[in-house]
Amino acid sequence: MPRSVNAVASKARRKKILKQAKGFYGKRKNVYTVAKNVVEKGMTYMYVGRKLKKREYRALWIARINAAVREEGMNYSQFINALNKKGITLDRKMLADIAMNNPESFKNLIAQVK
Repeated sequence: MPRSVNAVASKARRKKILKQAKGFYGKRKNVYTVAKNVVEKGMTYMYVGRKLKKREYRALWIARINAAVREEGMNYSQFINALNKKGITLDRKMLADIAMNNPESFKNLIAQVK
């Protein structure tokens, strides 16, 4: 009896990896063994990148809030502390958005907190 190999599944598995490697340079895009390693490494970078993205956005929001608050004579930590004492629950994303797009309402918020 001849040996049975599932060529359909094997080819599909290889095609999946090579499709993910599309756009890579040189052998990385069309040699399966090379592409497999590169795609795997790329996926680890993707995972790490999703975590870093969150950190970087939070740092951006804090920098924007700090810049807007310093114009009014406070600093970031004093402002956040005052917000917490007043019981105002706005997250940093919303505060940064208000500071960028509605400076007048942000000044009112600072006045409430002072």
